[in-house]
Amino acid sequence: MKQFDFLILGSGIAGLTFALKVAPRGRVAIVTKKNRAESNTNYAQGGIAAVTSKEDSFELHVADTLTAGAGLCREAVVRTIVEEGPARIAELIELGMKFSERNEPNGNGGKQLDLGREGGHSKRRILHAKDVTGREIERALLDAVSRAPNIQVFENHLAIDLITSQKLGYVGENHCLGAYVFDKQTGAVETFAAPVTLLATGGCGKVYLYTTNPDIATGDGVAMAYRAGVPVANMEFIQFHPTCLYHPAAKSFLISEAVRGEGGVLMTLDGVEFMDGYHPLKSLAPRDIVARAIDSEMKKSGADHVLLDITHKSARFIIERFPNIYQTCLRFGLDITKAPIPVVPAAHYQCGGVVTDVDGETEITGLYGVGEVACTGLHGANRLASNSLLEALVCAERAARRATGKSWPPLDLEIPAWQSGNANNADELVVVAHNWDEIRRCMWDYVGIVRTNKRLQRAQSRLANLQAEIHEHYWNFIVTADLLELRNIATVAEVIVHCALARPESRGLHYNLDYPNLNSEWAQRDSVVRKSG
Repeated sequence: MKQFDFLILGSGIAGLTFALKVAPRGRVAIVTKKNRAESNTNYAQGGIAAVTSKEDSFELHVADTLTAGAGLCREAVVRTIVEEGPARIAELIELGMKFSERNEPNGNGGKQLDLGREGGHSKRRILHAKDVTGREIERALLDAVSRAPNIQVFENHLAIDLITSQKLGYVGENHCLGAYVFDKQTGAVETFAAPVTLLATGGCGKVYLYTTNPDIATGDGVAMAYRAGVPVANMEFIQFHPTCLYHPAAKSFLISEAVRGEGGVLMTLDGVEFMDGYHPLKSLAPRDIVARAIDSEMKKSGADHVLLDITHKSARFIIERFPNIYQTCLRFGLDITKAPIPVVPAAHYQCGGVVTDVDGETEITGLYGVGEVACTGLHGANRLASNSLLEALVCAERAARRATGKSWPPLDLEIPAWQSGNANNADELVVVAHNWDEIRRCMWDYVGIVRTNKRLQRAQSRLANLQAEIHEHYWNFIVTADLLELRNIATVAEVIVHCALARPESRGLHYNLDYPNLNSEWAQRDSVVRKSG
């Protein structure tokens, strides 16, 4: 058994920030599925939304967030995160984060932060590092982690399940004791014990057939917390990014919302702008509206994609502002300085998650959740662009402060080693691959941007059958990484459908043709699901 003071599952901005904050108080283990830099954070292009300009204000940022959230944001949480954001940004810069700068307008040779604008924002407030912000954040945080003597990173390790005192049969307060973790290189299952465990596992984009997320985004934290009995909320609100590169070899490469923020315009394949018929902000409307508009235009025309045109900007501006997007598109034979970009919506961000407070605490003592895995009430029914990295920074700091402010008793409960029992090596890996594909295709077809009760019920029925197969496979065969991730995406898919069926209205990212309007009874009401038994 490996014993630590703090166990962190995930190595994105939330997990690394928490690790740096708690490291002075004890031994820290970071468990990450692939290499330490592989995370949703690493793929974030746009940036971090924060009030750093004299033309901006906390009130405006709060108002924009509440508007995007369509009546489901918790205003107190929104205010806390918005108001504490600038201090966390300053700490990130002190660590070595390099945000893009521009010359001051008065021409005195000075520099100031270059602030971008994205959909739903009333002011320019997006701090960015060109169009690779997440990669730069990950670099700065990992550099700092590498210098911290108390932090040990376990790469290629995948958490299987949380260990709780209640699950082990102990009476009294339910305490998280750590997690069982699969070592992908050796095939062994190890016990990681700690009085404090942080879920920082990111989102669940791979539940859908088309996603902007990396392969690691299989909803592991939500699935583990759900199996441990922690309530999960608002999982029907899956944000589909409106503009993903449409190319057979691109594997859903994201075209940042910042492209629209800098003047990019959405058009049909005939070159006709269409967003003015859907929202006053046109191509800068909130993501849920833009994604549904594109979906509608594609269905009307039968086209496989629409176009995003920024060719009216100078080539120099495009190449300097979006070097990664420019170079990536160029590799696929597309010069975005001369031709519009073919784009299509793809699953991008989960606005729901494990129920926590703004300090990351869950119902189980010693278990915290921060970042995309958590549902704090910031995002409501639709995340305002670039608020996600802000939430991760602020809530990780608050969670670390809360966790280190408590006196944790030593773990003197006996934790049994992982038992494989009579499980055999799987000889039917095709079953895992087939079920994986079927779940993702089912979710894309029936639980996508536009839903109906009939589609949701059909998905629920198919997922129930798949769950039975996966459950049998899980207990009969020795675990593999693919089997564990399949088990998790099946669990998360089931929860998404359950939440979607529970909400009899259309709000934010959840659009049901059978309930096309808002339902006043569901204003400020979360759809909460808890595992029975």
